[in-house]
Amino acid sequence: MRGVEQIPWLYDAFCTLADWRGMAAWRRWLCGGARGRVLDLGCGTGRNLPYYPATVRLIAVDPEGNVLERAHRRAPRARLVQARSEQLPFRDGVFDAVVSGLVFCSVNDPPRGLAEIRRVLAPGGELRMMEHVRSPVRWRARFEDRIQPLWTRITGGCHPNRDTEATVRGSGFRIAADTREVDGVMRRFVARVE
Repeated sequence: MRGVEQIPWLYDAFCTLADWRGMAAWRRWLCGGARGRVLDLGCGTGRNLPYYPATVRLIAVDPEGNVLERAHRRAPRARLVQARSEQLPFRDGVFDAVVSGLVFCSVNDPPRGLAEIRRVLAPGGELRMMEHVRSPVRWRARFEDRIQPLWTRITGGCHPNRDTEATVRGSGFRIAADTREVDGVMRRFVARVE
């Protein structure tokens, strides 16, 4: 069964509402700070792509070919590649920044995806991430655990109960405290390889 994430028009409808409620500002921060050669990981329908500075050399990847068609319409100058985060078809150390916006909730093997990010980042490169994480509120976290199987199926892969921020730290990245922002279950930050 295809989930919401694989149905471009439906996914975009949900994202339009989220952008209206404040997500657009987070997207501007996420992409606007990227410099040099940039990999947009899990670009989906390309909602982040218009927010990049014109000076970046942008490559965007997503595992779903049908969403890449819509991404191309949003950002015709971006080079689009069909690939999974766990197996990136790029040389070691080639990107100055990897940008991940609402992606790692749906990655099949998050530690493997983060290892690939480490591999393709140039020395001193940064991971710029925006993600929802497991709620720190106990009753909400238990609720996320209960709905996770059905939610994951309906959405096409999203796991509402992942603590992606902890996984990033556990994968050898150091999160820059001055970049970290929290809004409920939402997180955004810049991380570098330790």
